[in-house]
Amino acid sequence: MNILILGAGQVGSTTAAQLTKEENNNVTVVDVDPEKLDKLASKSDLRVIEGNASYPKTLIAAGADSADILIAVTSSDEINIVACQVASTLFNTQTKIARIRAAAYTDKPELFSENDMPVDFAISPEDLITDYIVEVIQHPGAFQVLDFADGKIRMVGVKTKQQGFLVDNPIRYLHDHLGNEKVRIAAIYRDGQMIAPEGDTIIRRGDEVYFIAAPEDIDHMITEFSQDQEKARNIVIAGGGRIGLKLASRLEDTNHVKLIEKSTARAKTLSEILESTIVLKGDSSDDALLKEENIDNNDVFVATTNSEETNILSAMVAKKMGSKKVMALINKDSFSGLMETESIDIAISAEQITVSSLLSHIRKGDVVKVHSLKRGGAEALEAIAHGHEKSKVVGKMVGDINLPEGSFITAIVSNQGEIKTVHHTTFVEADDHVVVFIDNRDTITEIETIFE
Repeated sequence: MNILILGAGQVGSTTAAQLTKEENNNVTVVDVDPEKLDKLASKSDLRVIEGNASYPKTLIAAGADSADILIAVTSSDEINIVACQVASTLFNTQTKIARIRAAAYTDKPELFSENDMPVDFAISPEDLITDYIVEVIQHPGAFQVLDFADGKIRMVGVKTKQQGFLVDNPIRYLHDHLGNEKVRIAAIYRDGQMIAPEGDTIIRRGDEVYFIAAPEDIDHMITEFSQDQEKARNIVIAGGGRIGLKLASRLEDTNHVKLIEKSTARAKTLSEILESTIVLKGDSSDDALLKEENIDNNDVFVATTNSEETNILSAMVAKKMGSKKVMALINKDSFSGLMETESIDIAISAEQITVSSLLSHIRKGDVVKVHSLKRGGAEALEAIAHGHEKSKVVGKMVGDINLPEGSFITAIVSNQGEIKTVHHTTFVEADDHVVVFIDNRDTITEIETIFE
């Protein structure tokens, strides 16, 4: 597949690096910054073109005339939109994806169609990140909550604690205890290594467990691992940018929300936009301010400023001063390990969330949804099993489907929305939605082929 990526920033570079590792992908990256391109080319097997991503001349040089997919993720919404328009008009590019941040565009989805602005998939990182944070806040004890099959099932990541019922017990106790065979453990990570979830596998304190469940079963499942299920009421948001504003707007109807913003002008604007949120002008890492606002009675502290260092520092200060759960928006891999030191409860990677959404539109084999796990080290994908003579999955039992090592079918939802109990003897039927957990990302192409 010929893939053209416009923009060599964090999202563009990460997407390019992941796609070049997969077989049969020819990736070209366009950017105006030669240093970014040289750095990317030195690490990945791909082609780079220097130039303005929306210029026809640049796109021609980059091979847009033969591109199967165009991904526009430059820092400019306008360049991304124009590039999609040029690709559609001149080359009839079939799939055009654009990252669009400005609410002036995203609030008007009717703008995007083949007859107007020809963007097939418009991705808003701010909306994706806000949705992600809200899901985690609504399920205390979880560090990741991911939707599959149009929300009929979810994959939840939780770190086990000693008081959890299933800790120090084998997985087979789960169904006996709950009386619900439709919940399923997808994977266990211990000391950074994945452990296959067999019936006699013992769950230990400190394990990172990913499980599959229907939305109504999630909270009860979390208590089985950590007993940490007190609903969040008091929430402090650090940073009043686009994400901070969206998050406060989503939460203020159901929670007591305070938002800390350093800029006086921005704080004034926020106070006029938000209805019940208390807007504070100040430094989110100022321990005096946090003490004054009773941070020790706070349920969730979320740092969403534009500075990773500020997010990390303010979250660590809030944690030290008694906030029950702290989250920080980060991107650099070097910072992601802070989550494992318990300095920060949840490290939110804007980059990985955005890349996951992009990959959902790129994967082959009728893959309809992709989520990155373990900071991009693993992946969970949802594919539709279509019935035809050469199908490698339809009409077969789960145990007979030849998946690569480190990959597991963790959930099946029928076309009618029924959640199937997954055993080795469960049959996959036509139009089933199948969720696959993948520990080794090098095998993704093989798994896509199985579902083609």
